[in-house]
Amino acid sequence: MFDNGDDIAEPPVRRSGIADLVDWPAPGAPTALRGLPEPVPVMASEPDPVVVARREFAALLGEFRRTAVLVPLDGSGDLWSAEQGGVRWICAFSDEEALARFARARGDAAREWVYRTVLGARLLDVMVPMLPGPAGVALDAGGEDGVLFPPVAGIVPDSVAVDLGGVG
Repeated sequence: MFDNGDDIAEPPVRRSGIADLVDWPAPGAPTALRGLPEPVPVMASEPDPVVVARREFAALLGEFRRTAVLVPLDGSGDLWSAEQGGVRWICAFSDEEALARFARARGDAAREWVYRTVLGARLLDVMVPMLPGPAGVALDAGGEDGVLFPPVAGIVPDSVAVDLGGVG
């Protein structure tokens, strides 16, 4: 019997059988004794260029979707587009300087270029599906930094992505 809390017995410590294996064999023992494969030396390697290019394009696509771009209007007041290789391309420009370079390259710098400002996401998600046939967006066409956003899954809605059978 215990008086005033003196001599209170500690409950017995239970020990798992796994605890006995924690340090077995000793940490310095060869890995073969521990049932592990021998480590393979890891050498620094170059990143896969395809993986890098996909990441860069995904970042560029995300930025385009969040950015307002300039889209010239044709004589009817519709968004200006051009057909190339069976695809209708809505022509968009990152700024007035890019549009001016394009106009000069076409030999059409003297005319007035009327344009609308449209979010990249709206072009891809709303305007592309409205066009007949396959369609995408050409950003800064004719410039050194031009980019094509083709009608494929992950860029345009699946219903008009040519790689999923969509035709616009």
